[in-house]
Amino acid sequence: MILEHDKKAKKSTKIILAIILVALAIGGYFGLNIYKTYLAGNITGSQKYIYVKTGMDYNGFLHNLLEKGILKNPDAFEEAAEKMNLPKNLKPGRYAVKEGMNNRTLINKLKAGNQDAVKLKFQNIRKKENFAAYLAKNMEADSLSFIKVLDSAALVEKYGFTTENVYTMFIPNTYELYWNVSPTEFFEKMVKQYNKFWTEERKNKAKALNLSPIQVSILASIVDSEALYDKEMPTIAGLYLNRLNKGILLQADPTVIFANDDFTIKRVLNSHLALDSKYNTYKYAGLPPGPIMMPSINAIDAVLNRENNNYIYMCAKEDFSGYHAFAETREQHEINANKYRAAMNKRNIYK
Repeated sequence: MILEHDKKAKKSTKIILAIILVALAIGGYFGLNIYKTYLAGNITGSQKYIYVKTGMDYNGFLHNLLEKGILKNPDAFEEAAEKMNLPKNLKPGRYAVKEGMNNRTLINKLKAGNQDAVKLKFQNIRKKENFAAYLAKNMEADSLSFIKVLDSAALVEKYGFTTENVYTMFIPNTYELYWNVSPTEFFEKMVKQYNKFWTEERKNKAKALNLSPIQVSILASIVDSEALYDKEMPTIAGLYLNRLNKGILLQADPTVIFANDDFTIKRVLNSHLALDSKYNTYKYAGLPPGPIMMPSINAIDAVLNRENNNYIYMCAKEDFSGYHAFAETREQHEINANKYRAAMNKRNIYK
């Protein structure tokens, strides 16, 4: 009897062990499948960012992932995406990805719209068209869309600008913005930055110069174009303010170059000066209607904190150091200018 009982016990134990092993095998299979689908690293690292364009559907997004070789195991991603309901919850944006990122992390990021901001750093960009091209290179919207906003009189006038001087609104700095921000949203964000920059202190300094913030920036664009070295900016600003206050033509060569739309000019000639343009400060008194470049903050502050001097004239030094020779009288200026012309001739620079 005892022997028979032992046999039955052993048989039961074997059955239980077999059931456990089968359960473990099934559990292992499903566990491995879950791991592969959701938790295994599935990003190749071929791209630093994934872009989901505004209006893009899931199929278009998936095609883009496959085309760029972003996924190690596309089938696993598709399975996870379907089960996590990504097709109906895909959010547009720019998303940073790293090699080895798993499907679960990526899908949650895409569903939440947890995109990574673009760092925009701009300064000394010459024209609105150049600026629009820079923005289009880093943002979703194309350059034409940005230009349309900047050329929209109805929009810019609402904030006190014209289509000619609106470029003064952009204060050079580093900004973090979402990639899919619309041109209008971008403009409105920059308006806020402009208003932050123009503190009461800066406004009061501009008022003391009998200039508006816009006029300060226009003058700063000329100062910035003239000065190779920041430390010369307050001196140059003082000179131009002297000319403005005395009603003397600014006669700033950078404005003539801008008016001629030829930035290869190294020597301003009479043919350049003959151009009839409001930006030609040899022909028209006062400031031009808009900036000739995006002025730096240093240039704006140089105007606001201009050097009190009696200079009326300036020209580049004949040693081509990038510095200028300043003069209070026409006679002294002619001496300085003749030295520079002779140096230009010696180097065969005639245009």
